Amino acid sequence: MDGNATLDQDNVWMAAYVAGDPTAFDRLYQSCRLPLFRFLMQHVRNQALADELFQDVWQKVVVNRTHWQPTANFKSWLFQIAHNRLMDHWRSAKLRPAAPADADDRIERVAEQRTPEHEMSTFEVRRRLQLAMERLPDEQRVVIALRLDQELSLEDIGRITGVGRETVKSRLRYAMDKLKLEMAS
Repeated sequence: MDGNATLDQDNVWMAAYVAGDPTAFDRLYQSCRLPLFRFLMQHVRNQALADELFQDVWQKVVVNRTHWQPTANFKSWLFQIAHNRLMDHWRSAKLRPAAPADADDRIERVAEQRTPEHEMSTFEVRRRLQLAMERLPDEQRVVIALRLDQELSLEDIGRITGVGRETVKSRLRYAMDKLKLEMAS
């Protein structure tokens, strides 16, 4: 199934859930749980914290389901909630904690078997890319994760992060330039 068909199906399930079908929520949860958890794990690098944020995000989906608009992309709405929850966490923590020593192992345990990261040729290349991404400013790291990992459109990323399409493009371009430069050295 292609990405757009999944997005359309997520929207159908969300509409059914809002209309009162509890089984639609189960389908929606199954469709989005791994991408959401990987997104959170990428940013907090702590499984217990990612679990807590994950639960918070789904709770907000349940509580705010009547605020979702059928014309909105559910996945964009979900990741906007996740992004906002991460921003709240970072504001309250005042700084971003360092990645734990076993961060790579933790991500590998939750990653799907056929992800681009899994198929990279060597551990060293993966580690260098991960370190390069960690050195990106938060604004660039978030847009790159939403674009590459979640395959969201520039418009959707702009809605999630609260900036315009051109700002998203600029952040993506700067992030890619920095990553290419670091990977080339």
